[in-house]
Amino acid sequence: MADSHPQKSPPVQDTPGAWPETSATPQGPDVPTPTTASRPDGARADDDDDDEPGRTQQENGLRSSVTPPTDLRASPSDTTAVPSPAESRTKTLPTTTYDALDTSTSEDSIDEEDEDDAEPRAGFEPIKTNNSATSRPPLGSGASGKKEVTEEDLFKVLSRRRTNASQLSDATDLSGTDEQVEIERLMSRMFGRNRQAHSEEEKTRHVGLVFRNLTVQGMGLGAALQPTNGDLFLDLPRFLTNLVTKGPRKAAGKPPVRTILNDFNGCVRPGEMLLVLGRPGSGCSTFLKVLGNQRFGYEAIDGDVTYGGTDAKTMQKDYRGEVLYNPEDDLHYATLSVKDTLQFALTTRTPGKASRGEGESRTDYVREFLRVVSKLFWIEHTMNTKVGDAFVRGVSGGEKKRVSIAEAMVTKASTQCWDNSTRGLDASTALEYVQSLRTLTNMAHVSTLVALYQAGENLYDLFDKVVLIDQGRCAYYGPTEDAKAYFEGLGFQCPPRWTTADFLTSVTDQHERQVRPGWEDRIPRSAQQFERAYKSSEIVKKTLTDVDQFESELAEQQQERERTATKAAKQKNYTIGFHKQVWACTHRQFLVMWGDKLSLIGKWGGITFQSLIVGSLFYNMPKTAAGVFPRGGVMFFMLLFNALLALAELTAAFQSRPILLKHKSFSFYRPAAYAIAQTVVDLPLVFVQVFIFDVVVYFMASLQRTASQFFISLFILFILTLNMYAFFRAIGALCKSLDIATRITGGAIQVLVVYTGYLIPPTRMHPWFKWLMWINPVQYGFEALMANEFYNLEIECTDPYLVPSGPNIDPQYQSCLLQGSRPGQSMVQGADYISTSYSYSRTHLWRNIGIIIAFWLFFIIITMIGMEIQKPNKGGGAVTIFKRGQAPKNVTRAMEDNSNTKDEEMGEKEIERAVDEETSGSDSEKEEAKGVAKNDTVFTWSNVNYTIPVEGGERQLLQDVQGFVRPGKLTALMGASGAGKTTLLNTLAQRINFGVVTGDFLVDGRPLPKSFQRATGFAEQMDVHEPTATVREALRFSALLRQPKEIPTEEKYDYVEKIISLLEMEDIAGAAIGSIGAGLNQEQRKRVTIGVELASKPELLMFLDEPTSGLDSGAAFNIVRFLRKLADAGQAILCTIHQPSSVLFEHFDELLLLKSGGRVVYHGSLGTDSRTLISYLERNGGKKCPRKANPAEYMLEVIGAGNPDYKGQDWGDVWASSTEHEDRTKEIQQMISDRRSASLADKHDDDREYAMPMGTQINAVVKRSFVAYWRSPDYMTGKFALHIITGLFNTFTFWKLGFSQIDMQSRLFSVFMTLTISPPLIQQLQPKYLDFRNIYESREANSKIYSWVAFTIGAILVELPYSIVAGTVYFGCWYWGAGFEFDSFKAGYTWMMLMLFEIYYVGFGQAIASFSPNELLASLLVPVFFLFVVSFCGVVVPFMGLPYFWRSWMYYLTPFKYLLEGFLGVALHNIPVRCAADEFARFPPPPGTSCQEYTQQFIQMIGGSVQEQDGMCMFCQYSSGDEFAASFNVFYENRWLDYGVFWAFSIFNFMIVFLCSWLYLGGFRKIKAAWSPAARKQRKAIEQQRGATAA
Repeated sequence: MADSHPQKSPPVQDTPGAWPETSATPQGPDVPTPTTASRPDGARADDDDDDEPGRTQQENGLRSSVTPPTDLRASPSDTTAVPSPAESRTKTLPTTTYDALDTSTSEDSIDEEDEDDAEPRAGFEPIKTNNSATSRPPLGSGASGKKEVTEEDLFKVLSRRRTNASQLSDATDLSGTDEQVEIERLMSRMFGRNRQAHSEEEKTRHVGLVFRNLTVQGMGLGAALQPTNGDLFLDLPRFLTNLVTKGPRKAAGKPPVRTILNDFNGCVRPGEMLLVLGRPGSGCSTFLKVLGNQRFGYEAIDGDVTYGGTDAKTMQKDYRGEVLYNPEDDLHYATLSVKDTLQFALTTRTPGKASRGEGESRTDYVREFLRVVSKLFWIEHTMNTKVGDAFVRGVSGGEKKRVSIAEAMVTKASTQCWDNSTRGLDASTALEYVQSLRTLTNMAHVSTLVALYQAGENLYDLFDKVVLIDQGRCAYYGPTEDAKAYFEGLGFQCPPRWTTADFLTSVTDQHERQVRPGWEDRIPRSAQQFERAYKSSEIVKKTLTDVDQFESELAEQQQERERTATKAAKQKNYTIGFHKQVWACTHRQFLVMWGDKLSLIGKWGGITFQSLIVGSLFYNMPKTAAGVFPRGGVMFFMLLFNALLALAELTAAFQSRPILLKHKSFSFYRPAAYAIAQTVVDLPLVFVQVFIFDVVVYFMASLQRTASQFFISLFILFILTLNMYAFFRAIGALCKSLDIATRITGGAIQVLVVYTGYLIPPTRMHPWFKWLMWINPVQYGFEALMANEFYNLEIECTDPYLVPSGPNIDPQYQSCLLQGSRPGQSMVQGADYISTSYSYSRTHLWRNIGIIIAFWLFFIIITMIGMEIQKPNKGGGAVTIFKRGQAPKNVTRAMEDNSNTKDEEMGEKEIERAVDEETSGSDSEKEEAKGVAKNDTVFTWSNVNYTIPVEGGERQLLQDVQGFVRPGKLTALMGASGAGKTTLLNTLAQRINFGVVTGDFLVDGRPLPKSFQRATGFAEQMDVHEPTATVREALRFSALLRQPKEIPTEEKYDYVEKIISLLEMEDIAGAAIGSIGAGLNQEQRKRVTIGVELASKPELLMFLDEPTSGLDSGAAFNIVRFLRKLADAGQAILCTIHQPSSVLFEHFDELLLLKSGGRVVYHGSLGTDSRTLISYLERNGGKKCPRKANPAEYMLEVIGAGNPDYKGQDWGDVWASSTEHEDRTKEIQQMISDRRSASLADKHDDDREYAMPMGTQINAVVKRSFVAYWRSPDYMTGKFALHIITGLFNTFTFWKLGFSQIDMQSRLFSVFMTLTISPPLIQQLQPKYLDFRNIYESREANSKIYSWVAFTIGAILVELPYSIVAGTVYFGCWYWGAGFEFDSFKAGYTWMMLMLFEIYYVGFGQAIASFSPNELLASLLVPVFFLFVVSFCGVVVPFMGLPYFWRSWMYYLTPFKYLLEGFLGVALHNIPVRCAADEFARFPPPPGTSCQEYTQQFIQMIGGSVQEQDGMCMFCQYSSGDEFAASFNVFYENRWLDYGVFWAFSIFNFMIVFLCSWLYLGGFRKIKAAWSPAARKQRKAIEQQRGATAA
């Protein structure tokens, strides 16, 4: 197989982006030849080992310099420090490759030859350069006069930072000897013989990957029908119909098993890199996942995959950390610094003493490895910077990628798979990233597999092998240098300037591939034909021979490994012990918390605020009977508040899960260790939280002030809060998604609240639910707190609890209404009260604490188990979701038959159709394009400046920019990152809402009309769409609301069909846009974005921001091809594009090039092959452009874009003083003059801000909202399930209430429970509102499609019908079963009030969401506002118990006061109260007096009833429900007042929604602008400009 890798080491080019010329010379002219470098003793550098027996040529060849930076792969004829693929195929065991790199070539061995037999120095030694004059001359100080070499220079060479020759010549010129010696020392330190000799870990690595007959099967069709709410009712009838007509198997609807990968063979040797290419959905990710040993979720994986000769199952069980799969996202903790991230990884992967150098401690290993890795990957300057994410500011995207690579290097994994990791990176950062991977592969001697999109030629050259996958089949696998010739041999043609990777991907795309003349009927077209062609080629034979040869080498390696492995090395999933994993994770979690100090301080500040509110609510409770009920309430509140704070753990658990799974696959630690670490971190944080709350509330409420009782109370709260944290975490660990977990916690919270013992005393609980009390840790905490508080409390019985009371009443004939009282005594013992009321006892205190701790430990164990069994996301392909009845026929047929949708491609029909399409495609495209609206307006801008305020002054982002866009021309707006491309685009599109913009923006020489934003298309970089809408619906919505109202609707919709045809979207017109993975792919979404803008029939021009960003090369080519079609049809297009390939760049007519600071560098025509641009740059001092260079990369390099060390001329000044600039200025002035006079004749101003009237806008938006809800069955299922479950839970908890006093209280709490269903319902509906707002804010508002009023009405109206139906379902589940009266008025009024409550909480939730920037803050604000509303309504603390401050105003401002009065006043009206035996107050009547006579006056005064039994008076506090209601300040006669006031509150909520929506969506900016001096100055300048223009 060595022959199949011809010599490929191109000379260093003089520009990045240039294609390497083929050359017979193995090395470039600037690369030193190290083999002849001299040493102080006159011997050659590698003479020491020439005659060593057993040393192969491969190993001796390692005694040399690295390869030139342009080709980091080693080659057979080079003498390199890195083994080449060809060399590594010798019989030498790959694990010993670095034997050559021991310290025998270091200073010690050179300088002290008499000590050759001494022990080598152990561990990582510091790099010693030029520190001993006696031992040898300083590096580079010889006759050559070369510059002194520093350690920094060494790292620069090693990390391949220089990517072109011009940089190379500027850098320190290392002589071959110096470079060789130092690199050998460094590599010896990390991976060389010295470390291997002492490292059992190194000796037993499983290096080299082999896969034979690899076939992967998964479930699914690749298509599905869009679910709707109707499916909930129609699924059963459909199933029964299918059962009768199609049989049970088809009716079951189980998706078929389809082949995702078919029969792959190959090997990736140590030190080799394999490039994985294929179009989206072809199976690249599956290929990498399976070879990365991530096998979960697939139906079957056949064939053999071995790692160093060991099978995949054994590797997964015993050596998981040696095989890595890295998804495209960089998964790190955002608040950790880069140093802490890598230090943690190193700590968990530091080998034992047997695998470290002698005398080398763990700290030494970590410190030295960290230093080497950070320098090697050029991240030493970021070490103290946070990694960051979308919300936390941190390192750049490229730096984050390098952190990921460094983390992978720490693992020393032998096989590494990187999935599409360059997505979102610009070309230069992507190149740095792959060069870093090349370095890692070379140094660590690993097998690396990488999937890349838009791989440039310089990236492609870094790989040894390439695999091309087409629909799960192998179209090519072999050396990179043979791939192009192979496909050219099949009849394909590589167009000029195409990169090899683009060419390879294009052959599998019928629209993109180019065929050699005469081969049209002979090329392979389907995936099956490509596979057949490959399997009958010579390359596949060489591949199989190579695999056989490598397997025989691996057999020897395996024997050697088994011989050297000790018992400890036979299973090495985790490097450090479990207790050390716990410690490392604990330390890391503290750093994560500390990194986000603001959130922590904010949380504690919020707790302090809440504790002050709660403390004031229960302020200074008296030790009398009046203070008993609130005393229980404050303890219930304390428990509940701290328990519910733990709910935030649920979200945190799912946010950190991807990182946990990644670290598990890296074998950093067991997930169980992480679970324990979280608990350890909880201890101090929860203590602070509980201490703040308890201290404030405990002393403000005047609870028992003894040290023992306070500290016991604190301890109970502490362990119970820990318990709740562990409980919610356990739920998170066991659930697959946050949605499922939220549904479970909704029910769990109801149980925790109701079955605590406070709302329903234990004696009154029904047997079917009473068991819930025994598994409720909060109940044990509540009993412990109550017992702790009441056991020594003496409660004084005062009026109105002392009965009977009045003048001349003898105390011995009185009793107290409190349970637990004794006849004739006015003092009640607290212990008696809790014993009688709740069956609580102080003797249970420590038992309960023990039970709570047991629960805590149980939940921790459950969390540990849950985390251990967690699996990554299921493997499988993406699914396109079609609206029922709108899927293409072949897809519908496949879904009905449960067969593969791609079957048709396997037949000859597909091939014939492809030939027809390829031959006739260009003609039909031209015809289609003609039907698209063309425009003839010219947009010009001049003297555009944009300034923003910054700390300490102003910053100018755009400086004197001028230009134009004209019909029929495709104009590119380019520049380096930070040059101001997107800023200029947004400025031109009038989308800047911040800072001061000045300049002239003219359409046909006149000021911009009011309709400018509507009449221009702006395709944003982010593809933001309503996910449930189909492609056709999205385009129709845009056409309906953006095309002028004079055009009939039918004509608008016909135009949409033309656009669908033009953009080749007929097959997906009925598909839902969805999200990535469950909807359209990236390219299809981009086409929809462009289509939505085109459907508006833009009268002026089209703006596009980065339309190719994140796409693969084929998709990018398609998008630019569409843009070219549009320009040819007469559209004016301005498009930003980030470093395109030369092929894409050729499609553009004109260029506006910016440099950093927002200055113009060039504006004008590109010319054929960009000659006009290139000649301008060369004429003005730019270096000559090489023939094969990409002009887009060449121009950026010439102007110094992105190069901080650029010292050349300022190209902005060059342009400003050039004749081209002068010509362009004159051209703009001429255009303005010509167009102004030409357009005066047919002038018709459409100055409407919106195309359609408000009524049409509202109608369209409301209709779209209802369709979106109809297609969101998950949301509706959740909403209705919550209503049904809570309704039934409520009814069975309070089943068939009687007429005792406690039953009256139960009616109150049943109503109160109804109110508590609103927080989870609000948290369900807020994301829907925010999703609608995000779509409106990010795209539709800027395009003036419809107004904010239409958006707000659409968001509100869609919720109401569903909420009313769900509320009615709740009413049916709750009202009758709970035992409320069947009276028609009472039932009707309760239903009306409940419907009003449904409307109220919709407004309440949306009002909170309307001023919240994101979902997280909105969900955090819900409990705060809800707590406020509930606290003062008179339930938690009855009206008379409220402090006067709150009672005088806050009570009347609480909407729930009126809701509760309405519900309770009607429910209790005219209901008799019959006290139960334990509810009577017993007292003897005075001698000679009956009970009625004795209490008559008292009863007339305060109500109640009395009866006589066994000579004792039995007094019942209430005789009717109305009396009970009055004690809570609830009166039946206020029912209609309550209904009206609650309506007012509901309407007020919606007014807040409208107000805050307006403020958030631009109103606040308008208010600020009206009062801002800068804005007034800008308006004055614009008015002056308009006056001058008009003149």
